[in-house]
Amino acid sequence: MITDFKNKTAVLTGAGSGFGLECARIGAKLGMNLVLADVQQDALDRAAVEMEGTGAAVLAMRVDVSRASEMEALGQAVKARFGAPHLVFNNAGVGAGGLIWENTVEDWEWVIGVNLMGVAHGIRIFTPMMLAAAAQDPSYLGHIVNTASMAGLLNAPNMGIYGASKHAVVSMSETLYQDLSLVTRQVGASVLCPFFVPTGITQSHRNRPAQAVPAKPTRSQLIGQAMSDKAVGSGKVSAAEVAQKVFDAVAANQFYIYSHPKAIATVQTRLEDIMLARNPTDPFAHKPELGEELRRALRAA
Repeated sequence: MITDFKNKTAVLTGAGSGFGLECARIGAKLGMNLVLADVQQDALDRAAVEMEGTGAAVLAMRVDVSRASEMEALGQAVKARFGAPHLVFNNAGVGAGGLIWENTVEDWEWVIGVNLMGVAHGIRIFTPMMLAAAAQDPSYLGHIVNTASMAGLLNAPNMGIYGASKHAVVSMSETLYQDLSLVTRQVGASVLCPFFVPTGITQSHRNRPAQAVPAKPTRSQLIGQAMSDKAVGSGKVSAAEVAQKVFDAVAANQFYIYSHPKAIATVQTRLEDIMLARNPTDPFAHKPELGEELRRALRAA
């Protein structure tokens, strides 16, 4: 566990907004070297200027995390500038919804590319670097945090493509934790599973590759977008609060990080469904009016 962050190096993807930006702000206050990666150049530039203004040493790179070559270039740049990082926050993510059979090949490639392969690239590129540093220095400590979602522990309707990607991130993170424990005590891992927190996730289509933009969203996709905008926008827990939870978890070597711990009750219901081999519980059982609203909207002519 890392309890002293001063002069340590943090790599943060999705650093231009949301959790990535808030973690960068905390890292700057703690005296960390900051590696900021984001696909949106203007947001990245603003973040870099802000962090440099605090006196932090900053390396900012525009990176599409879905592209192996760009993530490899990031790894090489980090190693050349700061050496092995101590904190890697594989945080970049995008959202997409709609009835699962309506998602196009382009939808799948974009969401899986960013949410799943972006994390996979971060793991495969930085973990060996961190393990090598640990082998050379008994005092070295490292930690990898992957951003999943409560959607990685549940299966919400009308957002299957997002849920599939985030379930995969939870699985990868749990395996990473176990695999690391086999080979070292110096590098740990955590998974962040936020619920509805006001970030830019619902507007992630702003960074969608032009060739992957659909000509016209389907009814279910428009409905999903509107519901996500409302739910995320009305979230009571801030991105800054979640970022603090990330640093607290790293310092405590805590694996699961939740923004809304009370929401875990719904995860328990899902696990009971699995254990008892019963059909999936209605996700709107606690708010039937919301489920009825969605059904009416989807069935409307």
